[in-house]
Amino acid sequence: MNVIQNLKWRYATKAMNGKTVPQEKVDYILEAIQLTASSSGLQPYEVLVITNPEVKQKIRAAAWDQSQITDASHVLVFAAWDQYTEERINKVFKRNNEERGLPDSATDAYRNRLIGIMGAQTAEQNFHHAAKQAYIALGSALVAAAEQKVDSTPMEGFENASVDEILNLKEKGLKSVIVLPLGYRDETKDWLVEMKKVRTPKEELITLI
Repeated sequence: MNVIQNLKWRYATKAMNGKTVPQEKVDYILEAIQLTASSSGLQPYEVLVITNPEVKQKIRAAAWDQSQITDASHVLVFAAWDQYTEERINKVFKRNNEERGLPDSATDAYRNRLIGIMGAQTAEQNFHHAAKQAYIALGSALVAAAEQKVDSTPMEGFENASVDEILNLKEKGLKSVIVLPLGYRDETKDWLVEMKKVRTPKEELITLI
């Protein structure tokens, strides 16, 4: 099946059946996330993969009791950097230069300019920028999951501060952005499963200039 067919197949699953997603499928989705594009290649976020039933139950309580969280096989939590720091930016550039066989000074001009730009912004502005990068990764995850015929439900409906506390994100300099349960649809309970997929018509969504 091609990408378009896969996207026609997927939808935001409202009920999952508790079946376990094979690890190789989860690994495929995580690799798609890892390979996602991001601004200046910084990938300013981390993805936490939750399978522990007790932790999933706590997250469900903080997510308005949405059943997909506990009925999913795996729950991905995308957590963005709370701030861009010189240390974080330098770490990324150092790794990139080492992997490419370049001297550390090879990217000094770009790196220093980037540090200056981010340093001139507030922590809140930096976090929002990092969160946007996490959403790009979310898109890759949704497409990869659909390709693997794994259902997914992107969720913004949760108490971020509570999830941050449950996962000790503050200690890591992270803030939760979005939650993505992965699993398999329960066709007996999901009210959306038989409904036609509806999207904005192309002539309204797309403008040719």
